[in-house]
Amino acid sequence: MRKSLLALVAAGLLTSVTLTACDGGSSDGATGSDAATTSGGSEKVTGTDGVAVIFPDTTSSSRWKDDDPKYFQAAFDKAGVPNQMFNAEGDPEEFKRIAKTALDKGFKVLIIANLDAASAKAVIDDAHSRDVKVIDYDRLTLNGAADYYVSFDNKKVGQLQAQGLLSCLNQKKVKNPVIAELNGSPSDNNAYLFKEGYDEVLNARYDNADALKGPDQFVPGWDEDNAREIFALMVKQFPKIDGVLAANDGLGNAAIEVLKEKGRNGDVPVTGQDATVKGLQNILTGDQCMTVYKDTKAEAEAAAALAIGLYKKDDKATKVTDKLKDPESGLYIPFVKLEPKAINRKNIKSIVDAKYVDQQELCTAEYRKYCTQAGIK
Repeated sequence: MRKSLLALVAAGLLTSVTLTACDGGSSDGATGSDAATTSGGSEKVTGTDGVAVIFPDTTSSSRWKDDDPKYFQAAFDKAGVPNQMFNAEGDPEEFKRIAKTALDKGFKVLIIANLDAASAKAVIDDAHSRDVKVIDYDRLTLNGAADYYVSFDNKKVGQLQAQGLLSCLNQKKVKNPVIAELNGSPSDNNAYLFKEGYDEVLNARYDNADALKGPDQFVPGWDEDNAREIFALMVKQFPKIDGVLAANDGLGNAAIEVLKEKGRNGDVPVTGQDATVKGLQNILTGDQCMTVYKDTKAEAEAAAALAIGLYKKDDKATKVTDKLKDPESGLYIPFVKLEPKAINRKNIKSIVDAKYVDQQELCTAEYRKYCTQAGIK
């Protein structure tokens, strides 16, 4: 199933769906007070001990450059554990080179947020051959056999998105809405988990003829430009789209930009995920229906705690009771599971109050009145 989807994406084909209701870190290996994430450049692996963290890119989500590095750095600094963080900038080969160089230089633990299963599995295999533990962060490496997996309940993320979209459609009193899906990258296992969650909710509506299944497409690399082109084609083929299940805020923003060109932004509910500044601003203006808040600070701290425990050989700190079955290998991976939360205009203030997002950055001059209306002052 996944191979056929990948083939469709590679060929640049848009899935057309008949509208039927029954279609069913710090450098030099030392701790530091500032998060220093090296972008690419395996030659820049300067540490010789501690924990190496490899992020995937800077395009699929702003979190990989703005959020996660600072949270990891704070946790490592507090524990006095040497570390270095890197970003592969979307290059699987560089991802592997960074990991190999870090292992060659003596890092004792790897934390990886993968780009794809093949490159990440190669990294895990290399690490295990040297008796180095690997933590899959945010994204599970299929058939990779990582030692731990730290992420959110990603199926629930999708369920929250579908429930939020249906609620917005109900508020607009849209009967038998045509719903389009902008799914995440076909190389990211999370994209399938999100889709499993929202399809579980939406398929029940399609089966009951309460909604109509519209176009459904994966977006390579979670790339917003790709999403914009794909959604423009969706709208061309199906002008009557009433709602958009977009898998994250970037894809949602791409859909909103196309809807603006058609004068339909605000009328067509669009979902998102990650509670990015742009996504939250789109919610404030009414262009986006909801997003899913995943506390990246809690996620980074959980992964850092595991890595610190592994580095210090602290058995208590590395004991995990939950497990997740890898659908490819059948292996059960120790899983630290965190809970996501749906965010809409009514409760957006809660994550500002929690300081997840900077109020000044969110409520710029363009959005100040909307922040006031939402009780953010």
